[in-house]
Amino acid sequence: MDQLLNDFSPGLFVMQLVILIVLLVLLAKYAWKPILNSLNEREEGIQNALDQAENARKEMQNLQADNDRLLKEARAERDAMLKEAREIKDSIIAEAKDEAKEQATIMIENAKVTIKHEQQAAIAELKKNVADLSIEIAQKVVKKQLTSQEDQLKLVEGMLEEVTLN
Repeated sequence: MDQLLNDFSPGLFVMQLVILIVLLVLLAKYAWKPILNSLNEREEGIQNALDQAENARKEMQNLQADNDRLLKEARAERDAMLKEAREIKDSIIAEAKDEAKEQATIMIENAKVTIKHEQQAAIAELKKNVADLSIEIAQKVVKKQLTSQEDQLKLVEGMLEEVTLN
């Protein structure tokens, strides 16, 4: 330490001090401001990026909530459409059953009427055939003029055997 004090030169000290001050002034004027400005810009850029990330996160949450809401609405609409389709299907089936019952009833009534007409026609034709047979038998009986009842019965039985009913 003594040697430092012995080698100390006030002129050199002042010169070094002046050089240091000039260097600090030059650094302050030309280097520190740009360095500080770039650090501030970088800090602002990082803060902006963080703000944008936060905004993007909030927007993603909003979009997710909108997607969930739209999905619920779509499901509700789908369920409503399916319910409506089931109701339409059930009503169509019920209408078809009712219409089929009505048509079946109409067909049965028509069949009954047709059967009744055919039955009446068959009875009428049978009566006609019986009447024709009766007249024919009566004519033959009258032609022969049979006196005995036994001969008349034989004749009627013989004619009945000859005649075949349709």
